[in-house]
Amino acid sequence: MQYTNKLIAVGRCLRRACQALLLSAVAYSAHAAGSTLAGDVAASLQEEGLAGAVWSEVREDGAISTGAAGLKNAASKAAMRADTRVQVGSVAKVGLALGVLRLVTENKLALDTPLVQILPELKLKNPWQGSDPVRIRHLLDHTSGLDNVRFWQAFSSNAAFDTPLAQAFQGGGGLLRVRDRPGSRYAYSNMGYGILGMVIEKITGQPYERYLDAQVLAPLGMRDSTFAFVTQSGAGLDDRLAMGHFEHGATHAATPMYLRPAGQLTTTAHDMAKLAQFLLGDGSAQGAPFIAPALMQMLSRPNGTEASQAGLDIGHGLALAVRDRHNVVGECHPGTTAGFRAMLCIYPEQKSAFFIGFNTDAESADYERFNRLLMRDLELPLRPPAAHGQPAPTVENWQGVYVPAPSPMASMAWLDAVFGFVRVKWDGDSLFLIPFQGEPKELEPVGGFLFRASDRSAPSHVLLQVDGRHVLSDGLHSYERASMLRMLVLWGSLALGVIGLLYVLLVGLWRAAGRKLDRKDHLFAPLLSLLALLLPLPFFYFQSFMRLGDVTFASVLAAIATGALPLAMAYGLARCWRTRGTGTVEKLDWIGLLAALQLLLVLAWWGLLPLRMWQL
Repeated sequence: MQYTNKLIAVGRCLRRACQALLLSAVAYSAHAAGSTLAGDVAASLQEEGLAGAVWSEVREDGAISTGAAGLKNAASKAAMRADTRVQVGSVAKVGLALGVLRLVTENKLALDTPLVQILPELKLKNPWQGSDPVRIRHLLDHTSGLDNVRFWQAFSSNAAFDTPLAQAFQGGGGLLRVRDRPGSRYAYSNMGYGILGMVIEKITGQPYERYLDAQVLAPLGMRDSTFAFVTQSGAGLDDRLAMGHFEHGATHAATPMYLRPAGQLTTTAHDMAKLAQFLLGDGSAQGAPFIAPALMQMLSRPNGTEASQAGLDIGHGLALAVRDRHNVVGECHPGTTAGFRAMLCIYPEQKSAFFIGFNTDAESADYERFNRLLMRDLELPLRPPAAHGQPAPTVENWQGVYVPAPSPMASMAWLDAVFGFVRVKWDGDSLFLIPFQGEPKELEPVGGFLFRASDRSAPSHVLLQVDGRHVLSDGLHSYERASMLRMLVLWGSLALGVIGLLYVLLVGLWRAAGRKLDRKDHLFAPLLSLLALLLPLPFFYFQSFMRLGDVTFASVLAAIATGALPLAMAYGLARCWRTRGTGTVEKLDWIGLLAALQLLLVLAWWGLLPLRMWQL
């Protein structure tokens, strides 16, 4: 057995060495072949079906280079230029975080200030308020425990460019419920950054956009950027702003949003290089101290979370997240907004950085290939994989089924539990993560409860035990082990419910086709309620997706149709009870309706029925 383990260890070392050599050879061959970054980006844009892109690089000597490829507007065929302005979505959070840290540096705010002291009007539902209030640092590093975003906060035509930020938090339904002990667990929260915008306004007495433009962008030399609302048509028109696109070249002009502090920034590739230069520095701007050096050291360093305390270095700091890709570890922040995507990455050890912004948001595109191109062009050194280590003897105790904890969106918790689960398996040598959706991952032990995914160079996962609960974390996602009984109940409920609904639909239609379905039939009302689900579809089709969170004719019709479902099933069951038929058909009707009704009641319990889009 010992001899076998040594052979396995030697084999793994050889595999890691071969991987590193292969990656180096690929990078060298690409350069030797004379490929250019601009040419590779242009070809990749065409292959991925994206309109255009702008990018910038910062090299070790501080030199900045910019580039562009593709189309600024697919409709007009205008070409993208290096100085074309783009919108960067959540990359805006980096600039907003710097604004908060500037206030901390000026002693106008403290990282550990409880939020309730600044914004007492926000009624947070925090079970840990006495011992662990939500603090400013928790909002910055996404450990506040607050939900990410609601549909109506992201997709609404009711928001204006100057809508008071407080209106984004006037919804009910546990909107400001704290789901985990503040500071303990990372959970990405657009709401948290929306609140930070309110904090800036409360401290400075001015709109957060005006403060950030004057006190962050200007000192950093980003004079071609703004946090104010900019669009491609109507009020706020900017001819230099690229048009946003979706799949197949569909264009989309920018629209205001409720949570604009979390994702509203218009900029250029050169200005983003200026931001990257600052992030690579010591906190000085224009030769003067700007952000305290101690705060600069915390920009990407996870602090105080369960995963970081267990030794996992991957995670999110006050502005950036550590990102381990393609045998290179950097500090990055991605961004997505309607019609745009972006990525900003810095590499402090190499004093290098890149930014790339796309004017297309396409779900099927491989955006990661562009990151690889930029990393290759920067000639970043590859990091050898972390060495194999002895796992803890109790690793096998973590086997089981795990569900997201917390769910990325609280309103979708049922979907995450039923379809987003991961199975953890230990075979004595490696830990395997087997998701219901997606490819399995093999995790190699690097010592104790730390593990490394095969496509990562640093430890990427850690096993934890928190208050008796088994937890799996990669620093940016946490999963808790669920009891098999609970999961079987959820899966069984779903399976029975789908069978029941299909029975009502298919048998009901069969009876209707044979003219055997009258108003007294057990399935008459249930079938009508199922067919009524089709009524909102054409109205949603002709409605802008940016109105998904609004109260519209389509959304109200969807709420009525979905709310009627359990009532119709219950009515059908009541008719079964009244007739008390003992035949096979009557029994099947009773079983089918009961199976369908139990699933609908489960969905109602989880807040998914009736489907009120304006509350999700």
